[in-house]
Amino acid sequence: MSHAAGGPEMLVLEERPEPEAGEGELLVRVQAVGVNFPDGLLIRDRYQVKPPRPFAPGGEFCGVVERVGAGVSGFRAGDVVLGRCGWGAMAERIALSQERCVRIPAGFPPDEAAAFLFAYATAYHALHDEARIQPGETLLVLGAAGGVGSAAVDLGRAAGARVLAGASSEAKLAFARSCGAADGLVYDADLPPGEAQQALARRLKALAPGGVDVVFDPVGGAYAEPALRSLGRGGRHLVVGFTAGIPRMPLNLALLKRCRIIGVDWRAFVNEEPEANARNVDALLSLWAQRRVRPQVTEVFDMASAPEAIRRMESRSVMGKLVVSLRH
Repeated sequence: MSHAAGGPEMLVLEERPEPEAGEGELLVRVQAVGVNFPDGLLIRDRYQVKPPRPFAPGGEFCGVVERVGAGVSGFRAGDVVLGRCGWGAMAERIALSQERCVRIPAGFPPDEAAAFLFAYATAYHALHDEARIQPGETLLVLGAAGGVGSAAVDLGRAAGARVLAGASSEAKLAFARSCGAADGLVYDADLPPGEAQQALARRLKALAPGGVDVVFDPVGGAYAEPALRSLGRGGRHLVVGFTAGIPRMPLNLALLKRCRIIGVDWRAFVNEEPEANARNVDALLSLWAQRRVRPQVTEVFDMASAPEAIRRMESRSVMGKLVVSLRH
């Protein structure tokens, strides 16, 4: 539980009253929780949404329905579900609206399921709804070894794109290649502005002499401008996040390249276009069932170690997805 704003060291493991399934709600026994970058922002009061305290972090999970509230349709006790809640999932049980849950086949591994929804639905929305990526196009993914980055690599490969990976170490680049990247490069872990940016832009252009069609950018910072410069005419730069900070970019590049800079906000998309998001999730589950994509869970933590999982996520050292498991 987070009782006061601060880092993971401020979180307290404690007993709380068991939640009740209200009208239209499911009571779910949580099996596993995906750890995401916003978890650290939430507990520090640095996210665009500030939940009332005390609250538990954890925005996505896999679990088993224990009870259904009045007015619930389409769910019953024993169903395995994916849930998106924003916060509250790092708990043994959670009650939430049925609209925030998706029933999945019981055979899907809970740890993979808990790591699936946020990263893959964000990447799918970005690549297919916003960029309308096509087979044969070239996709550059920054932060390609991270949770959402590796999902974009996986989905880009599944869509028939040639995927190029940008990562901050040889180990991370090798991981991105294992997720489906055809080629890539290693950039400085802390890229300074100026000449280093220009050098990275030259390396990206050498990697894709004809220009990149789509940039998937969850990193921002000094890396955004070189990636934008790598675009060919009519390219699309997807602004997904800012793990390296909010960038400053010369907008004349957008005019010269006749490219588009597109902001991607999956949370707003879910709220504003729930039916479209549901179609995307169905498509993702179909791809996963066919093993055409597969989330990469690289480390599993127990409940007592959940603060360490969030700390690791904040360090930008993570490859793939981290999961907190409550199965025992």
